[in-house]
This record gives sequence, structure tokens and C-alpha cells, in this order.
Amino acid sequence: MKAPAVDSALPDLPAPEGPLSRSRPGRERIMAAIRAAAITEFSLHGLKGTSTQGIADRAGLTKPQLHYYIAGKEELYAELLMQVLHDWKVVFSFDEGSSDPGRVLAGYIRQKLDHAFDKPEMSRIFTREVLDGGRNLERYWPMSRQWTQKKIDVINGWIARGLMRPLDARLLLQHIWAMTQYHADYALQVRAMGGLPEEATVDREPVARELIAFTLLGCGIKPPG
Repeated sequence: MKAPAVDSALPDLPAPEGPLSRSRPGRERIMAAIRAAAITEFSLHGLKGTSTQGIADRAGLTKPQLHYYIAGKEELYAELLMQVLHDWKVVFSFDEGSSDPGRVLAGYIRQKLDHAFDKPEMSRIFTREVLDGGRNLERYWPMSRQWTQKKIDVINGWIARGLMRPLDARLLLQHIWAMTQYHADYALQVRAMGGLPEEATVDREPVARELIAFTLLGCGIKPPG
């Protein structure tokens, strides 16, 4: 299903040969529509399978109008990949000074689940890139490893202080990523196995409770409540 056009006035925009003013009030609105269209197209088709024509159609623009605002699909794709990684670094950060691993891990899992439920297309863009070989992620891996290592160091610190059982901290994080991102990347299966309509809203609270309890018990930590 295609996203609606930006608004009814959009088809009246002049063609690029009579350039649009980049400072016009609607620029932010149009760029938001372009990004939203690109997110959907990339999540469905990946970088290779997405065309600028497809992005333009979904955003309610002509192709010449789209290219007035962007040079090409590659710059949009790189921006969105960086946004995913930025979210995972900033939004899903650990409280490094906490002495309560149960609280920190529970919060981390809940944030990851919320992201999967609220922004499933962003997660699928990343997953599709990995499945396609991850060429566009090569320059991001060193940063990702640094961010992940900080979390590993925090977890190992908790283990050294006897706050949780000895385990492989890297594997723990990877298991959390897999279990939370499942609800974005396999949303269709989630609904099918739950007997829900395709567009139904999944109640995330039972998912969060079960996943938090499962993870904390595996860490040797008593779940909350």
C-alpha cells in the first residue's frame, strides 16, 4: 500500500527547472514525507531493489521534484542506517555506574522491544542490509564494536562483583538483540502465530514481562515483581 501524498497542493509544485525555494515553509514537511517513503521502500526492497521513482511515488512527488531535494537514494539510505545505529548507541545505553543489573537489563530489553514495535521498518532496513552482505555497514562496524564493548565491560563488572552469574556478556547481548528484533523483523509471523489480523496491534506488555523474566533468570537475577 502506498503512503498518501504529502498534501493536495503538492502536485502544483513547479518543476525543478524553475527551482523551488529551499527556504519555503513546506520544505521540512516534504523532506519528512521523503524520509518516511524511503524508510518504507528500503525496508521492503533494500538498497538495490529500491528506486527513486518508488520513493517519489510513495512520497507523492514526481521524480524531478524528488531529485530537487535529494541527490540520490544512496544518501538517504546511509542517513537511515546511521539513524538505526545512533538509536542503538544513545537510546539503548547502559547506566554504567549502576549496581543493579536487573534494573538496567530490564530497562534495556524494554527499550529494545519498544523500538521493535514502534519502528519496525527501521529494524528491517538494518536486517535486510546484513542479509544483503552488509557492504554499507563496513565503516560503521568499528563504532558498533566500541559501543558494544562498553556494555560488555559493564556486564563483566557486575559479574566480577557477584551481582549476576558468570556468563558470556557478548552472547547475552546478542541473544537480547535477537529476541527483541524478532518482533520487528518477523512481525508477520508474530501475528500469524497469535491468530491476529495482519494489521492488528500486538500487546507488547506480556512480551516484555516474559522476556525480561526469562533473561534475568538466565543471568541468575530475580525478576522484578
